[in-house]
Amino acid sequence: MIQSMSLPLCSDVLGEYQDWADLQQEVHTLGCDGIEAIWGGEAIPEDLPAGLVQGYHLLFFQDWVDLWNGNWPALQEKYGSLERAAAVYGGLDQETLLRQYRQDLERAKRLGAQYVVFHVSDVSMQECFTYRFSHTDNQVIDAALELINELLPGKQWPFAVLVENQWWPGFTFTEPSQTQRLLDGIRYANMGILLDTGHLMNCCTELRSQSEGAAYISAMLDRHGELGAMIRGVHFHQSLSGRYVKRHTGRLPEQWPEEFRQRFAVNYDHILRIDQHQP
Repeated sequence: MIQSMSLPLCSDVLGEYQDWADLQQEVHTLGCDGIEAIWGGEAIPEDLPAGLVQGYHLLFFQDWVDLWNGNWPALQEKYGSLERAAAVYGGLDQETLLRQYRQDLERAKRLGAQYVVFHVSDVSMQECFTYRFSHTDNQVIDAALELINELLPGKQWPFAVLVENQWWPGFTFTEPSQTQRLLDGIRYANMGILLDTGHLMNCCTELRSQSEGAAYISAMLDRHGELGAMIRGVHFHQSLSGRYVKRHTGRLPEQWPEEFRQRFAVNYDHILRIDQHQP
C-alpha cells in the first residue's frame, strides 16, 4: 500500500521547505512513502528527488463539457465572449484540452508516478452556487469517456489511471449504474477508482457528525457491492458542510463579480468551504 500526502509542485508551496531533505523528512514523519503531486503551472525543478512522487493528480477544468461539445452559446453566456473563454481554456476546441492533458500525462511519466488521478465532473462557477445544473451525470460521464479514450489507448503508460468521485454532475459514487457505465467505458486496462471520502460525504447535506459520515460511506460501499473491488486508492478526509450548503446555495451571491478572476476567487473560496466545512 502506498501512503502519500498531496502537494502542489509550485514555488509558493515548495518554498515552505528549506530543501528537498526537509520535505522528505516531513513525508517520513507523517508515515508516508512520498507525495501525490499536482502541477502548479511552473517548470518542475530539475533536482526533484527520484521516488518522491508516488502519485500524480492530473490537471482539471471544473467546467469543460461545453467546450468539449462545442456549445458556443453556453460559453459565451458564461464568459461574456468567446475570446474571453479562449483565454481561460487556452483555445476553443477539443484539441485544446487533449494537448494539455497529454502534456500532464508526460509530466507524470517523467516523475515516475505509479498512478494518476482524473476528475470526472463538470460544474460552472454559477452552478456551484445555484445547484441548478445544465448537464446530467451521464452526460458528463460520456464526455469524460470520450476524452479519456482519446488520451490513453495506443500508448503504454507506466501508471494506473484512477477516476475520482466528486459531488458535482459526473461520477459521484452514489449510483452503481453510473459507476458501472464509467468503468465499462474506459478502454485502458490498468485503471480503477480513487474514492474521495470527503467528496462522497458532500453528496449528502444531512450529515452532521463523523459517525454519520462513516455510516453514509459504508452504505455507498454496500450499495456498490462487487464494484467496490475497483477502488484502488482513497483520498481520506472529512467534510460535513451540509448546513453551509443549505444556507449558501440555491442562488448567486448578492455581490457577484463581473471580472473573471474576481469571480473565480469568490467561487474557489465557496468550494473550499463546501469541501472542508465543519458543522
